[in-house]
Amino acid sequence: MIYYGFDFLGYGLVIIGAIITLVAQAILNSRYRKFRAIKTAKGLTGCEVARKILDENGLQDIYVTEVSGVLSDHYDPTRKVVRLSKEVFHGDTIAAVSVAAHECGHAIQHKEGYIFIKIRGFLVPFVNFASKFGYIAILIGLLFSWMDLAWGGIGLLLVLLLFQLVTLPTEFDASKRALKILEADGILDTDEVAGGKSMLTAAALTYVAGLATTLLELLRLVLIVSNRDDR
Repeated sequence: MIYYGFDFLGYGLVIIGAIITLVAQAILNSRYRKFRAIKTAKGLTGCEVARKILDENGLQDIYVTEVSGVLSDHYDPTRKVVRLSKEVFHGDTIAAVSVAAHECGHAIQHKEGYIFIKIRGFLVPFVNFASKFGYIAILIGLLFSWMDLAWGGIGLLLVLLLFQLVTLPTEFDASKRALKILEADGILDTDEVAGGKSMLTAAALTYVAGLATTLLELLRLVLIVSNRDDR
């Protein structure tokens, strides 16, 4: 009976996690569609905004390039390049300049040695290892009743949770920096800044959803392993 209770709860946690993720993504997509249709009064493109912000912060050595995809924008610190999706790179909308400024916010974080982005970078190799071998350890542990190995796999997956925890302040800080610069430099008018904030807040919600989903998944795995361990 306990086993079936845990099994039912486990499926419930999966469903809840999926709903959280879908809702967060739906909010982001909705706001992105809204603000990518609103051109800014200044008329600068995402590429121009990124270049301007980087130059103003002494980051002339960082390139701005175009990549395929939608909302595939990111800053690559190893190659010192801000990669912007086509719509953001060429767009002169509230969404485009807000996203471009956000990615530049990450570049500024690296330059200033922002503590959470340093921790995040330190965790990357451990995350790669944990994501590859954590689930394998749990699966093998459950198949052969090697419960210490299964618990060890859960311990590895805790690294993923820690990574997402430090990602949250990193993302919120990058957005805060972006909005401050966009307003101070007159790239966005006051009413446009509100739109940019709405857009970036929705993007941040996807990271909150990711954290919640990972937490629920870990709880589900703990229930499965503990149930097997009690037999």
